[in-house]
Amino acid sequence: MAPELQQQIEELAAALRQSRRTVVLTGAGASTEAGLPDWRGPAGIWKQWNPAQIASLSAMRKHPVDFYQFYRYRLATLRGARPGPVHRALAALERAGYVHCIITQNIDRLHQAAGSREVVEVHGNLDRAHCVECGAEYPPTALEVEVQTEADIPRCRRCGGLLKPGIVLFEEPLPEEAISRAFAEARQANVFLVVGSSLEVGPVNLTPRVAVDHGARLGILNLSPTYIDSLATWVIREKAGPVLLAVARELGVEVAPGS
Repeated sequence: MAPELQQQIEELAAALRQSRRTVVLTGAGASTEAGLPDWRGPAGIWKQWNPAQIASLSAMRKHPVDFYQFYRYRLATLRGARPGPVHRALAALERAGYVHCIITQNIDRLHQAAGSREVVEVHGNLDRAHCVECGAEYPPTALEVEVQTEADIPRCRRCGGLLKPGIVLFEEPLPEEAISRAFAEARQANVFLVVGSSLEVGPVNLTPRVAVDHGARLGILNLSPTYIDSLATWVIREKAGPVLLAVARELGVEVAPGS
């Protein structure tokens, strides 16, 4: 390990040891390290498909066959997914009292699978579905049917309405409660870490700025630059998983092994 990186790891560990409230924002990088596809990167899914045409409310209503085929594929990518090093390290740090809360842009629930309890999901998750008409809830398996024609489209058994995955689609408002809590946590943080996010998606990309404005020290663990790097105390251009595992070791925190 390079001496400069080792020094940053030691400084991060010391900051977490001193911090009364450490908040972490995670993005796609946390999940790609667990083997899931990258949605927004140079080779990501959104470079192949226009999200407005396939992952929006209007797409669900106007082109339902394409919409449900796409989400069947998304669910298939999650089947069998296991927490990666970022998820396991953060869960261990939370259990040890070094991480207060995780704000995540991801929809895969791998933080919870790793054991994290305080998780704010600002884009929802794919662990549930509901009827857009009556609100009846369904397990995600209701969306895993093979859809070839409109007759195959998953519908509510109660009222016949379309079943929607439990995530925020394009054209939908973000969940107010989750967004409010995310910004409240940012305002109260002593240390705020950005892990695996390039901070391109609003409004959650503003939470690190809010944290800094309220006196937090900022750490960026991401492979590519972000708009707020110049205000960060630590900027680490490495995969976040190995860095967080090293921070946990520095703190004497045992992390569950990967499966």
